[in-house]
Amino acid sequence: MFESVQAAPADPILGLTDAFRADPNPNKINLGVGVYQDSNGKTPALKCIQRATQWIAQAKTASSYLPIPGLAEYTAAVQQLAFGESHEVVTEGRAFTAQTPGGTGALRVVGDFLAQNFAGTTLWITDPTWANHANIFTAAGVSLAKLPYFDKATNSLAFGELIEALGKIPAGDAVLLHGCCHNPTGVDPTQEQWSQIADVMYAQKLLPILDFAYQGFGDGIEEDAVGLRTMAREGAELIVCSSFSKNFGLYNQRVGASTFVCADADRAKVVGSQVKRAIRSNYSNPPAHGARLVATVLADEALREEWHTELTRMRNRINGMRVLLVSKLKEKGVEGDFSFIERQRGMFSFSGLTKDQVLALREKHAIYIVDSGRINVAGITEVNVDRLTEAIADVVG
Repeated sequence: MFESVQAAPADPILGLTDAFRADPNPNKINLGVGVYQDSNGKTPALKCIQRATQWIAQAKTASSYLPIPGLAEYTAAVQQLAFGESHEVVTEGRAFTAQTPGGTGALRVVGDFLAQNFAGTTLWITDPTWANHANIFTAAGVSLAKLPYFDKATNSLAFGELIEALGKIPAGDAVLLHGCCHNPTGVDPTQEQWSQIADVMYAQKLLPILDFAYQGFGDGIEEDAVGLRTMAREGAELIVCSSFSKNFGLYNQRVGASTFVCADADRAKVVGSQVKRAIRSNYSNPPAHGARLVATVLADEALREEWHTELTRMRNRINGMRVLLVSKLKEKGVEGDFSFIERQRGMFSFSGLTKDQVLALREKHAIYIVDSGRINVAGITEVNVDRLTEAIADVVG
């Protein structure tokens, strides 16, 4: 029977990493996959996580299954980190949070929930968006449509077009936005723009879904939550998909969460029952270790402070690489104004490179970038930036 199965195309991001690994060039550079790297090109293990690992090992916790929604202290910490401890979403108990296997798992749980409870609902995604968004929701059976988001001419948010498009979406549909550090563009709304987005969405009776994978990688823990908290108006309904792969360095632990904010606590229990049903038929219950690490760090004042320090260091390095990249592009004589790269936030930059230029970088210089021109800024270092910008100057001509 397997003889009839056709080979699937390589994933546009993970497949790029496979090609990078197979490249024998000792000076190759990988700016594709979204993994933080330090100034030595290594993905560090955070010291706060190392300490938490030791504590958990000494505690000798049981290895039985977690409940379907996961570790209670973890899900409580997720809500408090996203909304703030004193936010009425938290104090009124009107949110249900389920621990999930990474942010991808969180999105899939939401997809299954939508398909099972809102048949016929269309999910609107930004154009562009993370390459895997369409795969996840299509696999769950959710219909998709695109929203204008990025203005290529100005390398900025196409805010007017976005607002106009939101105002035409039928009531009952859902809209997937990035809570901060938009992937792949690095372009986020301002707080005032978030407020206008919320005005239109709630007037249209739309369901906001926020992919919140990079809290702390833009301007800070509190600063990066502005959009989410602006959307989380009193009594408003929304869904938040969290990930701690990036900001805790827990890539292979798969630590995420889906939070369903409802009108009141009673409705949250009902919605939670359907979320648990979706999880039970998928992976049944989540893995424990990564969630215990996050919960341990956030519960201890010293560990939490150490995490803030380490996260600030990662954020500052990324933003510093943005400034250095723009400076080096100018130094190498690359035509054009690349100052927009400094204004973008998060790990990624929409570089403006064309697909042909990206392929030329790969074939001539062993520099691996996603076909869209998205660059992982965290993959740039003081060591490789000259080679990178010289190669860009070569292919741009």
